[in-house]
Amino acid sequence: MAEQRVERRLAAILAGDVAGYSRLMGVDEEGTLSRLNAHRREFLEPKIADYRGRIVKRTGDGVLIEFASAVDATRCAVEIQRGMIERNAPVPQDKRIELRIGIHVGDIIIEDGDIFGDGVNIAARLEGIAQPGGICISEDAYRQVHGKLDTNCSKTAAQRELRDRLCPRSPQLRFCPFRT
Repeated sequence: MAEQRVERRLAAILAGDVAGYSRLMGVDEEGTLSRLNAHRREFLEPKIADYRGRIVKRTGDGVLIEFASAVDATRCAVEIQRGMIERNAPVPQDKRIELRIGIHVGDIIIEDGDIFGDGVNIAARLEGIAQPGGICISEDAYRQVHGKLDTNCSKTAAQRELRDRLCPRSPQLRFCPFRT
């Protein structure tokens, strides 16, 4: 029996979620969902389209987006975080919707419009350690965007420890939070 080949491609993967979503929902489910949907409809989805991103899936407060370019993915993320600062300015601190974003460039598997593989898993891990309002990118993504963005990136010892704990098989991985 012939083995079926899977479809693969190199892509920039952006994983994002709402920081403190469970707390926000616990305080005001309907208001939180209404605000999140307004952000998606009025700001996030148009911004993603501006940078040619494809929303692969949404998971409640999370999103997985595929880009053909690491530069486009990172520029989109920076503009989203900057825009969310403006959108949140009139909102009380305890009701703000703040996003965490992780970006990685890697090989992915495509099946029925969904994406899988280490490339997706690493982006999700980076999102999980990003600060609210922050962006963490892998070393692979950083190599693609270095010198092409008007944003600074820093690396700390704590991030190297996280790399070793979360991705021990990936010594080349560098966590790089952008300051917006």
